Amino acid sequence: MTRRIKNNGLKFFALRKAVGIHSWLRDRVYREYEELLEEEILEKPLPEHVAIIMDGNRRYAKKIGVPTEEGYLYGAATTEHVIEWCFDIGVKQLTIYAFSIENFCRTEEEKEQLFALMQGEFEKISRDERVHKHGVRVKAIGNINLLPESVKEAIRKAERATEHYNKFKLFIAVAYSGKMEIVDSVYIIANMVKRGLLSVEEINEETISKHLYISEIESGSSTSGAKTSVDLLIRTGGEQRLSNFVPWQALGNECAAYFCAPFWPEFRRIDLLRAIRTYQEREEEKRQHTLSRMLKIIKTFS
Repeated sequence: MTRRIKNNGLKFFALRKAVGIHSWLRDRVYREYEELLEEEILEKPLPEHVAIIMDGNRRYAKKIGVPTEEGYLYGAATTEHVIEWCFDIGVKQLTIYAFSIENFCRTEEEKEQLFALMQGEFEKISRDERVHKHGVRVKAIGNINLLPESVKEAIRKAERATEHYNKFKLFIAVAYSGKMEIVDSVYIIANMVKRGLLSVEEINEETISKHLYISEIESGSSTSGAKTSVDLLIRTGGEQRLSNFVPWQALGNECAAYFCAPFWPEFRRIDLLRAIRTYQEREEEKRQHTLSRMLKIIKTFS
């Protein structure tokens, strides 16, 4: 009996060592693949404006057996990592979907948790050394008036603390609706026509784009250069839909879309790199298609 226990113990430690070696080897291969992928994407043009639907916080909490509130905290940590990865890679503008109009239909308890998290994250932005180091301009977009006063004050504080920066632009969509954004743009344009500042004949796609939330923010600020159209849209959590997020900016621009399975708290740097590679592959296909059409036209007239 003693010999059998000893032999089983030796087998256990040998197995644990083998698992440890396997894990170390896997992590090393993963890191090397990530480095190789990053080298490849840095050789090509990067998307200037990335938009992300951060889906799966609640399902992740259920998956690991923790309260929903903890799932959102894990998700907030991932958001901070993604912003840093964008700094490192060279993406200049990021729009994230933090809270939609539809989210107001959730339970009072969950909304209170989300509002408390939002308030804390915006307050953190004001004093985060990384934000000031990288020159991050932070703006909230959406129907901010629907939010609790404590959240609105935290937003105003974060915006004031970063309003003079222009190296990196972070737009946070809260109380946001893509349809309402278009309606609000049309309302502004209608008022301009009514006041004689714009004629009906002058209204086109560019007119609407200029009066979307981001453009309206930029036109009244000391900084400029925000890109309204989205180059790459990412959604986590396995869903393949836009959920009323930046429809004009994304669909009108025929942006690349990357849908991935990991829940938002599980989103990794390599997932961001793969998404950027998808954008680059899409851009290459568009260039090849344009070149092919040009050659056909030249052939027709030659």
